[in-house]
Amino acid sequence: MEQWATQYGMQKADGVELYSEDGGNDYSLMTNSGVSAGETVIWVPASIVINSASVEQEFGAGCLSEAEAVLIKVDEFAAMKGKNSDSYYRLPLFRLMVRILAEWEKGQNSVYFPWLNSLPRQFYNGASMTKRCFECLPPYAGWLASNERINYGHFNMALKQGYVPLNPETIQNREVVKWAYNVALTRFHEIWQPDRQKLIAPMADMLNHAAEHNCEITFDYEGNCQVTALYDIPAGSPLTISLGDPTNPTPIFAQYGFLPQDCTTIFCKAMHLEKEINELGYEFSELLIQTETGEIAPKVWDVFLYDLLQKSDPGSAQQFGIACQNNDEETKQYYNDQYYAYTLEALKEHVYGILESAEKLTYKAQNYDLETHPRVPVIVAHNNLVMETFGMTANLLSQMG
Repeated sequence: MEQWATQYGMQKADGVELYSEDGGNDYSLMTNSGVSAGETVIWVPASIVINSASVEQEFGAGCLSEAEAVLIKVDEFAAMKGKNSDSYYRLPLFRLMVRILAEWEKGQNSVYFPWLNSLPRQFYNGASMTKRCFECLPPYAGWLASNERINYGHFNMALKQGYVPLNPETIQNREVVKWAYNVALTRFHEIWQPDRQKLIAPMADMLNHAAEHNCEITFDYEGNCQVTALYDIPAGSPLTISLGDPTNPTPIFAQYGFLPQDCTTIFCKAMHLEKEINELGYEFSELLIQTETGEIAPKVWDVFLYDLLQKSDPGSAQQFGIACQNNDEETKQYYNDQYYAYTLEALKEHVYGILESAEKLTYKAQNYDLETHPRVPVIVAHNNLVMETFGMTANLLSQMG
């Protein structure tokens, strides 16, 4: 694959090499000789970058418009039923998937054959999970993972209408379609200028995730891809980028199918309070628990107190909500002090409930046949992280009263 990329104009710094830790199923990049801060690690010419903005032009004007119209209608129907839908965000991903399928049809005649042949054949993310997998996930992880599965289903429905430049045999091949979807989903990089696009740059797509990543990917206005070192990288180091919010590993788990090993926080799992979270103007990324100590972020206390006040004292709930929205720390502290014991009990109930649920879900997953359900290990790893973190939180809460 590296030889192919070089043949088509890819350039890389001395000592940058592909390596695999699993016998060639999946590849990563590392530097054997070190890289200086600001140095170009990899450069990929636009001629081999797969760009969602150019896919329709390559297939012909209007060639995908009918299939995309179907996708929009399916998404709109799902939105009416209360499910997440954002066609504007997802149409570029649909175009990437169609392009990958078109190249797959060409086989060895595809310019991209060496790259496609180097990609993983099995994925562990939400789109690849079965209903029985979802039955073993806590609510937040299950919600995110099932959304990925639903999105894939919508893409598949749009493909099957036949309004795409693909052979019917390809469209009916569920394994190939799902593989192409996962390739697009897990390897794209998004840019916003001059307009919103999703792009895949072979070789640059081999960079793995790290919370403290050492590289960044950029594209110039001509569509060329550049990977740049953010700081001095010593020899023997993997080259990494950020694939998502390092404070919350569950979305990465749902989209990419792995659990980051360097995460320091996880979401508090208060999915039942999503309405209250939105009313306070808080984000999931702020409602965290420390994985090393079990410590709960102050805004988590706010959400649980707000829920209690809404049930018992709507007037106070309104005042407290305004204080949260305006960052009025003095007023927030007053209410937190007044209702501390009640909020503590609500948090204990939530934490103990999550622990009990995660334990049951993990036990269930561990009884699955690994050959039939190969995603069990990553599911169990996710649930174990939840149990370990919430176990520490439970101990802290018990010490508070």
